[in-house]
Amino acid sequence: MEPAIKLKPGVTKWDFRQKVWDYMEEKNLANFPRPVHHRIPNFKARKTLLVPTPRLKRGLFNKIVPPPGASKEILRMCSTAQGVRDFSVPVGLDAEVRVDLVVVGSVAVSEKGWRIGKGEGFADLEYSMMVSMGAVDENTVVVTTVHDCQLLDIPEELMDNHDLTVDYILTPSQVIKTDCKHLKPQGIIWSKVDSEMMEKIPILKNLQFREKKAGKDVTLKDERLTEGKDLQKLSDKRMGGNATKIKSNPIEITRNSEASEEQTESDCKTQLNAPSRVTAVYIGNIPHSMRVSELKSILRGHNAVPLHLNWQGAQHRAFLDYKDEVTAEEAVTSLAGLSISGSTIRVELAKSQRGNRSRSQTTEKAGKQPLA
Repeated sequence: MEPAIKLKPGVTKWDFRQKVWDYMEEKNLANFPRPVHHRIPNFKARKTLLVPTPRLKRGLFNKIVPPPGASKEILRMCSTAQGVRDFSVPVGLDAEVRVDLVVVGSVAVSEKGWRIGKGEGFADLEYSMMVSMGAVDENTVVVTTVHDCQLLDIPEELMDNHDLTVDYILTPSQVIKTDCKHLKPQGIIWSKVDSEMMEKIPILKNLQFREKKAGKDVTLKDERLTEGKDLQKLSDKRMGGNATKIKSNPIEITRNSEASEEQTESDCKTQLNAPSRVTAVYIGNIPHSMRVSELKSILRGHNAVPLHLNWQGAQHRAFLDYKDEVTAEEAVTSLAGLSISGSTIRVELAKSQRGNRSRSQTTEKAGKQPLA
């Protein structure tokens, strides 16, 4: 089938996006929301789709549970973002979820399976996160639904190792099997994730903590840059300080190195024997009607009982003190995706400045809340 949109060789991903968006607007092919620019085009294909949590702000998966006897209008609402908020329950990272089919949106796609999204990387990241939690593997089928005009020849050199490819393409007129041999993402590539992305997508912190415990390298992009600069400075400093000694007394350098290793070992033992530091967890978006006793009960049910609970119900928040950072991270993971009375609760490690100040203010105003 002849492509509806033709592009010249040497164009960029952005050229593909712009051409498709312009064409679909010109031909009035897209449904609400309009204009289609900077969006995954939406058009009727008579398919029912399940979507992940929008922009990954409140977890990865939500399972929609319509109320008993729901009307057609309620069922229709369940497929919207409002429906996800009102009629869904979160699926935790520890749930044994098996995804058999992934349906992903595209701005442009080639018959070879190369896919271009809207440029924010959420689809690629969602798939990588599902790999990390064991929900998908190399046998999971990935399909995309597009209009026929979105079928284009995309050069392979535009694709990166984090880009998600597709196995099938569904259009209003045909189904295409791509036979793409390119490996799909094998998990989260932490070297491509930066601190800003970690703040925008809280669930990434939980996945990073889990993979770090499993012994994986989870160093972020900006952390790698900082470490590289620090190592270079240290190397330059050592070379500058030892250059004269290498020529005059190499044995002395060897002894200094041994002493340094012994000192490092001693320092490590001191750190391991040092007392643990209390770490605070921030709980936000607490419903106005909720009482502290209810929160305590929920914490017990999730095996996330803190040393102390600092309650700030009027501000819809609370702070939980745990004995150390590891215990606090485990609590955050356990409470991830928590929903109470239709409200998704925000759970994250408290920022040190906010944690210290808020705990002090809360103790003065409300006092420590015992968990007994």
